Amino acid sequence: MNDQFKSIKAIEQSERRNRRNNKEIKEFIINTLIMIAIALVAGGVLGFVHELTKEPIATMAAREKQAANSKVFESAASFSETILDESLDLSEYEALYPGVDITDCIQALDDNGNALGYVFEVTSHEGYGGDIVFSAGINNDGSLNGIFITSISETAGLGMRAPDVLVPQFIDKYVSSFEVVKGGASTPSQIDAISGATITSKAVTNGVNAALEYFRIYLNGGEGHES
Repeated sequence: MNDQFKSIKAIEQSERRNRRNNKEIKEFIINTLIMIAIALVAGGVLGFVHELTKEPIATMAAREKQAANSKVFESAASFSETILDESLDLSEYEALYPGVDITDCIQALDDNGNALGYVFEVTSHEGYGGDIVFSAGINNDGSLNGIFITSISETAGLGMRAPDVLVPQFIDKYVSSFEVVKGGASTPSQIDAISGATITSKAVTNGVNAALEYFRIYLNGGEGHES
């Protein structure tokens, strides 16, 4: 009788375990389906938002780029589409400036469509806080109109002063290359470093030099610079 009772009890316990396991499996499946549904809905919403905002974001980016172009080439009436030639062998340029990329190059045009010079989009990977992106305007004779920083994330109060301290030093310069100095610039080719932000100063200056070198090597310009 005891054996029979134990057998019945074991069966009941087994059934309870099975019911509990089945319940847990059902809950797991339901929760999984809910998570999948949430993910699908979220993905759909994100996709919708992306499509909704893609054009305004692109328009804003184009306006910002146009503004940067105009800042470094105020005499231009219009600008061409990119003339960056991805088939070029950049080994000579990259050997000189491994920490800098020329990410775009367009021509600045006058009212009659004649080329006045070039606008380079430069990304320097040598910043203290990350990439520094700026535009540089170079005339056909190799003179530099100036630069305009479009993206920078350096230290507040130090490297972030680059637009105010460094940018004005590059306006209307005609030199083959620039060097960073401390304590004040005494020649057109010298750039006075931001106090406490020499890394940022060198990153921007190397980027400008890279644009000048790219112009000289690949666009056959810039001969006869002043030193």
